[in-house]
Amino acid sequence: MENPICGTFTQVTQARRITLKKEFVRKGIHLCTALVPVSLRLHYRFTIASLALLLAVYCTAEALRRHGHTIPLVSALTMVAARARDAARFVLGPVTLVVGVLITALAFPPIPAAVGIYALAFGDGFASLAGKLWGRTPNPFAPGKTVVGTLACFIAVFLSAFAVTGSPGQAFAIALAGMFLESLPLKDFDNLVIPIALAALNQALPLGNR
Repeated sequence: MENPICGTFTQVTQARRITLKKEFVRKGIHLCTALVPVSLRLHYRFTIASLALLLAVYCTAEALRRHGHTIPLVSALTMVAARARDAARFVLGPVTLVVGVLITALAFPPIPAAVGIYALAFGDGFASLAGKLWGRTPNPFAPGKTVVGTLACFIAVFLSAFAVTGSPGQAFAIALAGMFLESLPLKDFDNLVIPIALAALNQALPLGNR
């Protein structure tokens, strides 16, 4: 006779593995956006056009998927990365991710744009992964977040902003703002808010356009 405690433990372990797999896929995609600032410096128009094309392909594939059709690789990747809340609807995360990066790249000079995009790639990415892997203590000021995830966001944004600006003061201010924004219950729209807001903050700070 199967031990019910062992069976429950196995189910919990499997559920955690699936959750972590989805999170690694989602945040792996986030981390890929860190390549955009470099690509913008090398081939600005090509990068913008590629992002716009990627957005169009994804929206088409997702619309087809919802009508029972699949696009090789795109639809499969979408379902692997989709959260439970996305199961029966259009998966919006990749759209807000690409749109957030596109707006930031088009609206700001290279350095503020890089600060915003890196904050999205590393800050949001590492916050979620750290929270899922090691987060045990809930953040009392941010429902659904953990203290470890919040600290990971601050450190990642600080280091990436400092690498771009060379100013510890600017990096600290941007990291504080990034940590605050990441803690808000924005769901998929953090992909829009974080890069645009932090790029704007960097541009407003002294030497922000350097």
